Amino acid sequence: MVNKIIDWCQKNKFFVIYIYIFLVLWSVWTLKKLPIDAIPDLSDVQVIIYVSYEGKSPSTVELQATYPIVSSLLSAPKVKTVRGYSFFRICSHICHI
Repeated sequence: MVNKIIDWCQKNKFFVIYIYIFLVLWSVWTLKKLPIDAIPDLSDVQVIIYVSYEGKSPSTVELQATYPIVSSLLSAPKVKTVRGYSFFRICSHICHI
């Protein structure tokens, strides 16, 4: 079988060269079109929510903003981690999906 392939290639040299050139050009074109990221992002998807609740104390922000949002995010499908932070002026929630 291998001998037959070698014999055919020897008899059809130009056809083999054309196939080789076509494959080389096609592979170069394909590599140029291939989207490659230099540093792939392997981290989990994050959703960050900022809630502005001006003029309220941190305990009020915690009870009326942070806790309800974190509770509802915990019940969302495919959520791995939920963290809630209450600052004096901003309530921030990070959800890892």
